[in-house]
Amino acid sequence: MRKVMITGGAGFIGLSLARHLLAKPEHGITRLDLVDDFSRAVRDPDLEEVAKDARVEVTSVDLVGQGSLDGFGTDYAQVFHFAAIIGVAHVLERPFDVLRGNIAMLDRVLEFGLQQSALERLVFASTSEVYAGALANFTLPLPTPESAPLAVTDLSHPRTSYMLSKMYGEALCRHSGLPFTILRPHNIYGPRMGMAHVVPELLRKMRDAPSHGRVPVASAGHRRAFCYVADAVEMIARSAWATSCCNEVLNIGNQSAEIEIFELAEAIRSSVGRPDIELVRGAPTSGSPERRCPDMSKAARLTQYEPRVGIHEGLSLTFEWYEERIFSGRQESAG
Repeated sequence: MRKVMITGGAGFIGLSLARHLLAKPEHGITRLDLVDDFSRAVRDPDLEEVAKDARVEVTSVDLVGQGSLDGFGTDYAQVFHFAAIIGVAHVLERPFDVLRGNIAMLDRVLEFGLQQSALERLVFASTSEVYAGALANFTLPLPTPESAPLAVTDLSHPRTSYMLSKMYGEALCRHSGLPFTILRPHNIYGPRMGMAHVVPELLRKMRDAPSHGRVPVASAGHRRAFCYVADAVEMIARSAWATSCCNEVLNIGNQSAEIEIFELAEAIRSSVGRPDIELVRGAPTSGSPERRCPDMSKAARLTQYEPRVGIHEGLSLTFEWYEERIFSGRQESAG
């Protein structure tokens, strides 16, 4: 008997993880609770398909509220906490809500974890943004290991709110007394990731561009290490079960897939099949670091896994999903 909960379970990574866990008999899952407030996630065919599994229960819960997880029981083995207020628009326009809400949600989850009779692991999704302060103010090693010292950016800047909520969240997990694994995801992409990301944005622009049209590429010279979601959830699942990952911090990403954004745009142009499109280098996005790349040596050693999906394969799979589900106008996308 193994009960598992995923908060933010109807979202991009949360539902991808759920599908992955259900397909692995070795995890022995008898019940999987997907908890979400549906402020960003949508009840789409992907969620409906996962919900058909008799082991799955989807529950709409606002985790900010006191006692929001009362009644779920005290016999969960793993709790994955992915719920958060995210997105550039929210961070810039509602920094107070981001700070207060993200900490409140984690507080509810920690209270819940402390009530469990035999919790094996609390997995907390932090962010690669925790490295932003060190990158802005000091010399940050690149690729960046988890051991890199952290620093905060200007507290008066709204963008600091999300990063600070996650840094504080990491500290709460460390001092909670619960067995934890902290994850710092780096540029995870794939089907159902919403539209407010560089990959689906460029997919749509190139698909819809007129013949021999021009598509601007913002921050064209910046570099990122993109990781396909199937590889990410494999690492996440392994981190939750491996004793070697208990009370550890892990980057989640694909160091070998580091690429310049302009090169990414060229790969997307190929995936969409639009060689006629002219790519135009645009201005850098304000507040966006020139380079972000995780050192994946620790995660590879502890999880015994390295990403397998290359950028061209991942982009093709992503475009196929968006073409069928989103660009044709059939449904909304998850956030």
